[in-house]
Amino acid sequence: MSIPAQQAEVAALLGRLTGARPIETHISAVFVGPDEVLKLKKAVALEFLDFSTLAARERFIRRELELNQGFAPGIYRGVAPVVRAADGALALGGPGQVVDWVLRMAPVPAGDFLDEMAARGALTPALLDQLGDKVAEMHAALPPLAGVDAPAAMRRVLEGNLLAAEHAGVVGTAAWATRALEWLARLAPVLAARAAAGQVRRCHGDLHLGNLCLWQGGATPFDALEFNEDLAIIDTGYDLAFLLLDLWVTQGRAAANRVLNRYVARTGDVGLVAALPLWLSARALIRAHVVAVPGRDPGRYMRHAMEALAPPPPRLVAVGGLQGTGKSTLARALAPLLGAAPGALVLRSDELRKRLAGVAPEQRLPAESYTPAASAAVFAALGAQARVALAAGHSVVADAAFLRAEERDAVAALAPGFTGLWLTAPVAVLRARVAARQGDASDATVPVLEAAAGRDPGPLDWTVLDATGDALPAALGVLGLAAPEA
Repeated sequence: MSIPAQQAEVAALLGRLTGARPIETHISAVFVGPDEVLKLKKAVALEFLDFSTLAARERFIRRELELNQGFAPGIYRGVAPVVRAADGALALGGPGQVVDWVLRMAPVPAGDFLDEMAARGALTPALLDQLGDKVAEMHAALPPLAGVDAPAAMRRVLEGNLLAAEHAGVVGTAAWATRALEWLARLAPVLAARAAAGQVRRCHGDLHLGNLCLWQGGATPFDALEFNEDLAIIDTGYDLAFLLLDLWVTQGRAAANRVLNRYVARTGDVGLVAALPLWLSARALIRAHVVAVPGRDPGRYMRHAMEALAPPPPRLVAVGGLQGTGKSTLARALAPLLGAAPGALVLRSDELRKRLAGVAPEQRLPAESYTPAASAAVFAALGAQARVALAAGHSVVADAAFLRAEERDAVAALAPGFTGLWLTAPVAVLRARVAARQGDASDATVPVLEAAAGRDPGPLDWTVLDATGDALPAALGVLGLAAPEA
């Protein structure tokens, strides 16, 4: 990569102002100073954008500012011209002939970009949950767009990136294209229905780990795609898929699965899993052609692209038992190991109850939210969501107490090959766990546990596992799954 010759003088000025060498991509040069970041768009014309004219660079710089002040308030400060003054010297702002444009931004510590954090293993479960929350919040704030032919738009995305991958010399594109277009044909009604339901919006468009950072105490998306509206007017699920793909490749399925489940818990958008294999595969192909430069291997991305399009059959697992038996811990551990990437949906009754009440998972609910009628609504919602996911070919782990025989019978009837796991432990152990619980979606108290422990759950034909210690090894044996890699 190099800065075009016509912009060499501008780049030299920005280097002097910031005291920094540029960080370059194919389309921009970013100069990171101690107090300010200056971003220059390169005067290039590529298959997917054209920044070759001064007017185009100004237009897209201003569009980038407009978009990102909404997504990342505080990071984006403004636009400034680079001018040639009367004495012939270049300056940032002031009178003179405009020769280029730059975006002014606040500096972010290098260690606070999420790709850097991922590389050093700093993406904690709490931060992954925060990511799911942030993307859900971002998508909820975007207005639905009408009149979009989602299947046709997705075809253009696939064909455009296929062409780019072929030009970059990526191996395996022909086999990928055959399979991806078969998936698109099958999914066309699904994509159209999601568009009609309002899931197509003007999204971020480039939501990978490198375009997320910690800012003012929270995960914040920045650098939204500004140069091609067709690539950003997309299904919210396809927007999310770039982040999931990046997590899957760099961190493994467990991290991606956690973000997916947090997002679905906040939005209720279970239907996105129907197209997730195609969306993940398309994002992997994009990554493949972007990294197809000397010294970098796109092969791992193509392996993920093909794997996403060959998911195993869906499975339904339910985890039940008294409060404090570790149902949610086991469900989270099992989910990444089941079914299509990045693993099963965990449908947790505690989280469903909170979403139906319109509150965050960790916000406590009053006692009247736990009436028999309210609980029946929660189990009805759990069943409905499980049916949607399973019909789409996606695995499900149902996480609830299932203390009533009719609740267990209802979930078991959702799919053939169902597996029910029933966790047990001494009440004294459970009492200590419930008393110590903090920051969890469960509102159960010790009195709630003791009342439940005193009731007969009725006939039980699920596999009983001792949850006094770690129940995962026994659960893996029951399900025929290999232990997760450390």
